[in-house]
Amino acid sequence: MTPTTPTIPTTPMTPMTPTTPTTRRVAITGLGVVAPGGIGVKAYWEMLTAGRSATRTITHFDASPFRSRVAAECDFDPEAAGLSPQEIRRMDRAAQFAVVSAREALADSGIEADTYAPARIGVALGNAVGCTTSLEREYVVVSDGGRKWTVDHEYAVPELYRHFVPSSMVAELAWTAGAEGPAAMVSTGCTSGLDALGHAAELIREGSADLVVAGATEAPISPITSACFDAIHATTPRNDDPEHACRPFDRTRNGLVLGEGAATLVLEDLEHARRRGAHVYAEIAGFASRCNAHHMTGLKPDGREMAEAIDVALAQARIDPSEVDYVNAHGSSTKMNDRHETAAFKRSLGHHAYRTPVSSIKSMIGHSLGAIGGLEAAACALAIEHGVLPPTANLTEPDPECDLDYIPLHAREQRTDVVLSVGSGFGGFQTALVLARPERSGR
Repeated sequence: MTPTTPTIPTTPMTPMTPTTPTTRRVAITGLGVVAPGGIGVKAYWEMLTAGRSATRTITHFDASPFRSRVAAECDFDPEAAGLSPQEIRRMDRAAQFAVVSAREALADSGIEADTYAPARIGVALGNAVGCTTSLEREYVVVSDGGRKWTVDHEYAVPELYRHFVPSSMVAELAWTAGAEGPAAMVSTGCTSGLDALGHAAELIREGSADLVVAGATEAPISPITSACFDAIHATTPRNDDPEHACRPFDRTRNGLVLGEGAATLVLEDLEHARRRGAHVYAEIAGFASRCNAHHMTGLKPDGREMAEAIDVALAQARIDPSEVDYVNAHGSSTKMNDRHETAAFKRSLGHHAYRTPVSSIKSMIGHSLGAIGGLEAAACALAIEHGVLPPTANLTEPDPECDLDYIPLHAREQRTDVVLSVGSGFGGFQTALVLARPERSGR
């Protein structure tokens, strides 16, 4: 099937001469979001700053057989979001999220058709579990509801190959952006979103691209995903009170809540963005990742690997730990993770950790696996833009072992120049991303 016409026409032009890589800085000039409780950046930010939780009893399928029956679902109508019948048929739900958020981000960036040569535009997308929704749906069909061990491929839809290959989502993103430059799918579990943004920023710094449409998407709320998380008791069994089920850093927390969604950020060379008069939300100033090489799901209590990622990201940004104004925590609402990153913050920020506000937006939008890093990065850029820090919903009984300034219940107004966002993923992955106001004092 022929892809839709790209948002940015691929008009041939002379590529920009790349700036010396060591001098290039990376600006965020466009944002797009599909999230639980809010489709579009405006609705998303209003929900976060209101401290409103979007978690509810699962409606995507009959979850009654499962241990955990709550999730943060997107009220997403692909037709109302502007997708054609052909696009809806062709794309998995996760790909639909990515394209819709990318269209909003590109429009927000104010990019003109001839601003960049197509070969100088790249894409990078984070995702953990691929086209889960479509693959599960089609397996049910070809296996006659799971009754046939030998499946009948003739019942499969023609788009099944697209669903099987996660890179098909990157292709959709490239078509949307008119990108003929570097294209990458980054899949590192729950740090995929942050890692995709780190990769995208490096493409600009090294001169491989002048603009990168980057972000993350995930639509994992399905029976197979629920079964996997049930098996390791990672999700909360607090089914009688979905709105308050996810409670990071609270003494009574007992597991994460699955989520879904997407966020896309338009990244550009800062100097070129300024020359074209673009609005700059923030600068991606530093990025680093580490792996604990320890356990698939276990975390060491000292937080050393996350702390090392934070240290390297801050060093790359040339930012002293005492300059960090806000930390967007991974905050998954599991006993182990919340203690682990509390220790990491103390290890990296020292005494300043006790003076630094911290919060977890997963308390409101759940944990969308590979997409969450993108959604959190968008929230961090908006925190810098508006001088408001989103709260940790449902934090009413602080865990004595999580003794930092975890913002409870209500948003906090505060000028913010430097934000640290961290992620932690199965397999021991640890990632830190530093966002900053480009014109901050001390730069």
